Amino acid sequence: MTTDKTPPPQVWPTLRAKDAPALIRFLVDAFGFEETAVYGKDGVVDHAQLSWPLGGGVMLGSDRDGGYWKQTPGTFGAYVVCDAPDALYARAKAAGAEIIDDLTETDYGSRGFAARDPEGNLWSFGTYRGEPRES
Repeated sequence: MTTDKTPPPQVWPTLRAKDAPALIRFLVDAFGFEETAVYGKDGVVDHAQLSWPLGGGVMLGSDRDGGYWKQTPGTFGAYVVCDAPDALYARAKAAGAEIIDDLTETDYGSRGFAARDPEGNLWSFGTYRGEPRES
């Protein structure tokens, strides 16, 4: 639940992938991201936007030489807020996600789990939405 002190997400993490089309399919099928835009051709993704149903999302592209935006595939990690971690956990397992931390409750009131995608990136999903801002 967001409040008037919790602004909508405006940070879009980015990552590179060895097989961007396959990673996009996995993130949609296993985790429930929504494919909003994919630009490129011949199996090379120049830019993709995957939106998260609760707001925000990730942007990604194929790994390639050159340019200033060089990132090593498989080194990304993100925490993603979700409302139904049990259902998402079941979905991720059914889609073949490597679960690296089963469903747990934290001492700060979150319920969630962690998984690794086929590229090696780490994803943590939970109900913790961060602490409210003072102003």
